[in-house]
Amino acid sequence: MQKLISFLLSSYVRFERRILAAFATLFIVSLSVLLARFYWSSSILVPSTGGTYIEGSVAEIKPLNPWFTVQNDVNGDIVSLIFSGLLRYNPDTNAIDEDLATYTVSKDGKIYTVQLKNGIQWHDSTLDSPHPVTADDVMFTFETIKDPAFPNSLLRQNFRGVAIEKIDDRTVQFRLDQPYGFFTSNLTLGLVPKKSFQEVPVKLLNQTLDFGFAPVGAGPYRLRSISQTDLSTEVTLERFERPVTPSYRLDRLVFRIFSDYRSMLSDVRNLDGIRLIAHTVDDKPIAPDRFTTVDYTLPQYVAMFFNLDRGALKDRQLRLGLQLGTNKQAIVDAIGLAKIVDTPFLELKQEAWEYTFDPKAAQGALFESSWYYPEKIRLQRILEQREANVAGLLKVEPIVLLDTGAALTVSGVGGGLSGKDRINGLPLRSNPSQSGGWIVALPTHGGTGALKVGLNLIKLTNEEGRTLDSAYVLRTPNGADFQRAAAEQRLIESFLSTRSGELTGTAAVGSSDMILDTGYLRARRAEDPVSIRINDRGEQLNIRLLTSPQPENYASVAKLIAGQWRRLGVNITVDVPETRAEFEEKLLKRDYDVLLFGQSLLDNLDSYPYWHSSGVQKVTGKRADLRLDAYNLSQYGSFESDTLLEQIRGNASVAQRQSLLQKLQGQFLTDVPAIFVYSPIYTFAHRDDIQGIEVGRLSLHSDRFRTLYRWYIKQDSMFRPGVTWMSFFGWMLGLMKESSDPTVSGTGTVLTGSGTIE
Repeated sequence: MQKLISFLLSSYVRFERRILAAFATLFIVSLSVLLARFYWSSSILVPSTGGTYIEGSVAEIKPLNPWFTVQNDVNGDIVSLIFSGLLRYNPDTNAIDEDLATYTVSKDGKIYTVQLKNGIQWHDSTLDSPHPVTADDVMFTFETIKDPAFPNSLLRQNFRGVAIEKIDDRTVQFRLDQPYGFFTSNLTLGLVPKKSFQEVPVKLLNQTLDFGFAPVGAGPYRLRSISQTDLSTEVTLERFERPVTPSYRLDRLVFRIFSDYRSMLSDVRNLDGIRLIAHTVDDKPIAPDRFTTVDYTLPQYVAMFFNLDRGALKDRQLRLGLQLGTNKQAIVDAIGLAKIVDTPFLELKQEAWEYTFDPKAAQGALFESSWYYPEKIRLQRILEQREANVAGLLKVEPIVLLDTGAALTVSGVGGGLSGKDRINGLPLRSNPSQSGGWIVALPTHGGTGALKVGLNLIKLTNEEGRTLDSAYVLRTPNGADFQRAAAEQRLIESFLSTRSGELTGTAAVGSSDMILDTGYLRARRAEDPVSIRINDRGEQLNIRLLTSPQPENYASVAKLIAGQWRRLGVNITVDVPETRAEFEEKLLKRDYDVLLFGQSLLDNLDSYPYWHSSGVQKVTGKRADLRLDAYNLSQYGSFESDTLLEQIRGNASVAQRQSLLQKLQGQFLTDVPAIFVYSPIYTFAHRDDIQGIEVGRLSLHSDRFRTLYRWYIKQDSMFRPGVTWMSFFGWMLGLMKESSDPTVSGTGTVLTGSGTIE
């Protein structure tokens, strides 16, 4: 019996334990579910560090050196991440912010003092061998640029008249001769370590390939490797921890550089981004559906620069006529991916520009120029001859058909018959058929008074040799020429009748209804081309339009412009050199009448280098006298414009700057040194799951990486602000209260006011 009782008791305990274990398990599971539900309802997803971004581009890898980077090449993208400057451009605010250093500016705007932030290291720094960024590196970076032997004269120009002084190990001063409000842009140039260029002659710095393909910078990413695959060259960067803000999230960046767009598209499944997207003929981006495309512009313009040193283009009315006769909308529609610009001062509102496409106004401006349609000159001369023939004593036909050996009989009344009055040196004789009249036979050969083939001036002179009257006679021995000349005279009659109001409507004849054909005016037909304008000396208006072979659409734009100007009576020859080197040589020598080319204003929108007279090329005939930094492509010089550009470069306020730019624009409207046509539109594409991308207002393509610190691939969850695990109990009470509310059903559906369930 005792054994039975012990067995029953032990069985009861085991059962109880199982019940307790089941309840405990149920409690833990329920609590876990509640905790999980609480966490997910009270947390948010936030960007996390980690991940790799792979971008494809079509380019050619070049040495990675901030001193010699091509501004709009993929090399510029990579260099902008490996190297950092003292300051950096902010595409969000369009301003220059601090990067590796803080800075102050003196009240007179001439002294810029920069101080390196604490703990900045070069990429090759290790615990055993630290390599800090010092004032010596800053001095080396910028003093080297100032060296006359430095092989980048364009960059050297930015530091002319700038004295650089080391204050201490972390502080450097830049002293300017004159205030320059845009100087901070020069300090965004990436710093280079002095140690990497020991014993390298300055003139050979652009040949330091060891550094160029194994660069050492102080930027947010350092070079990990450069490798070659079957399809592309891969440049891999890895995140470099720095003690400065902002901090970056992506661990690695891989730049896959392809030789052509087709090769890149064949590998697009392995890409997260595409640097510059190609488009179809109807401007549709060629990118996979899983990619998001972003259009953007840069502070650039493509313009037609008039060479103001060339004789024909010194005529301001000619330049104005060409500007008014340029249909920019047709050009933009033809090339696509571009927006019209009308001014080089991109800070101003485009709507304020005065000149638009106006063919009639263009013809009016050209009418006021020194270049005319040949029909106009021919018409004017014929009218003058006609007026001379109608008035006075001489009455002759304006055109005659005479072979050599024949004579033209001229008769009239008036003038003496003393034998002393003469016509073309021949004495007058009494006209037997007319009382008091006279007659003379003008020969077609012989002495100086003989009628020659072509236009002849017949003069009636008295005994002192004074001209009493004159008339014009066109002599031709050819019947076809005579018929053309006669038809011309009939056309002139119709023109005069139209001018007097006798002919109207479709019968009216204006100067635009005539064309000069084989030396004579005739009625213009629909298929007739516009005549080439000529000057008073009979020289045709011929203009040579030079453009670069790259980008390819420059040639297309040049041909469109040639067609538009041809309709204005200008003979245009388009010159597209076969190589970039050949083009640059012509550019340097100003060997063009008009240049179709682009200019970039970068982040500071400073137009001074492009339009100040100091940028004019001195063409002396000596190659050594030509300057690479002569950016004034129109050879434009104006005292008023120079003064305004200098004032804008000073420490002008925003309001003052706008006022000065408005005045400068007015001067350009007057002088017409160029025609500003369009600004290109670019397209960047990225995979949909790359988050945080906002390109902002870029000054260079590489500036899209100025906001790279906001990009992310991975995410973590965290409590919302003000929520902790201790908030769980309050959340539970709220949940219990909600479940006991009679207005809420067991499934959580709410009873509406109408009594129906939704």
